[in-house]
Amino acid sequence: MHEDCVAVGRKYGMTRRDFLWITSMSAAGFVTGCATSAVTGRPQLMLVSEDQEITIDKQNSPHQFSADYGTIQDKALNDYVNQTGKKIAARTHRTHMPYSFRVVNANYVNAYAFPGGSIACTRGILLSLENEAELAALLGHELGHVNARHTAQQMSKGVLIQAVVGGLSALAGTRGATYGQLASELGMISVGALLASYSRDNEREADALGMEYMFRARYSPKGMVRLMDMLKGLSKYKPSTIELMFATHPMSEERYQTAVETSRSKYKSAENLPLYRERYMDHTAKVRALKPAIEEMQKGEKEMMQKKFSNAEAYFEKALKLAPNDYTGLVMMSTCKLFQKKYKEGITYAEKAQQVYPQQAHAYHLSGFAKIKTKNSEGAYQEFSTYEKLLPGNPNTIFFKGYAQEGMQHIEKAASEYQRYLEFVRQGEKAKYAYMRLKKWGYYK
Repeated sequence: MHEDCVAVGRKYGMTRRDFLWITSMSAAGFVTGCATSAVTGRPQLMLVSEDQEITIDKQNSPHQFSADYGTIQDKALNDYVNQTGKKIAARTHRTHMPYSFRVVNANYVNAYAFPGGSIACTRGILLSLENEAELAALLGHELGHVNARHTAQQMSKGVLIQAVVGGLSALAGTRGATYGQLASELGMISVGALLASYSRDNEREADALGMEYMFRARYSPKGMVRLMDMLKGLSKYKPSTIELMFATHPMSEERYQTAVETSRSKYKSAENLPLYRERYMDHTAKVRALKPAIEEMQKGEKEMMQKKFSNAEAYFEKALKLAPNDYTGLVMMSTCKLFQKKYKEGITYAEKAQQVYPQQAHAYHLSGFAKIKTKNSEGAYQEFSTYEKLLPGNPNTIFFKGYAQEGMQHIEKAASEYQRYLEFVRQGEKAKYAYMRLKKWGYYK
């Protein structure tokens, strides 16, 4: 065993014997515990293989994008962001990764990366950027996290802390406890699963890599400086819209000052490279036209997180007057109605959202949940079936399909769905209910 690898293990409090035991676990699905960093060339503790990073990404990123109201319907803008991201990705340390970039319809200010290279930025953060160089800084920073394998590192540490019991553990959701609780009540899959909360060291490394990648792609480092300055400003004047950004990407005065100093020293020769302001403004014109409506939604979401649902509803009404066919606004209003047990009104907004964006799954789940509550079992089953076709992998959908079949007195079909649900989930109220029904019907002794 290479002594450098053992030293990496010691960094996390492991003896040589512990390390040898951990690395022997490859037969049980774990990879050798020491890998070489593509960025630094040094050994790093890694219990997650590159193939696993890509698989984890494919399985989980679609649920996060759906929770963020799907990819923006402005194809020209989405293509522009994807092309900008691909241009930078081609100049990174792991150019072979299956990178993809998109804008999601969420209103909060953030960008995030899954370990296999699926990267998203919200329409909320695009409103706060002023040029393409700032967008390049944002995407370059996220590419820094992927190239340095920060999420895989976090997962490897989590596995170690649990003594490799139970396999790979999902990292905690990051949208906030209240949101998680509300989403759970509706049977939505956990928001923020597998999005790492990065350390300050991770952020420093991603900032440095982001600026390096920007330089290679021929953008001015002023883009990174201005991005940091914008984030600092929002933290003072609009803290609620940026809470998630800082929960996952800790900000500090040091990060800003480092960007300033690095741009003036290491990348001084690049200071006069283009910012591409006009090109950015042209491509973001449609989303910037929605800014008044998005700001009302941001206020409504803040109120909803505090369970002030009537206040939230008022803000969403204002937003929908400004943008009556906005998918995010319609889904937020539907969600707000459901939390107030106004199920029929919730169905109305969810069904309108489906008409606006039929390829996106979120609204079908909301409508299905509301139809369960209004005893429309057949309608609920149709909604959840559509949801599962569009976005497979949420066990709660399987449970609700079983519950709807039971409501229609289709016991055999209900039992099949409950059995399928219990293959994924063994604990909690839904699992207990499914087990008891199967036992009552004679499927279990």
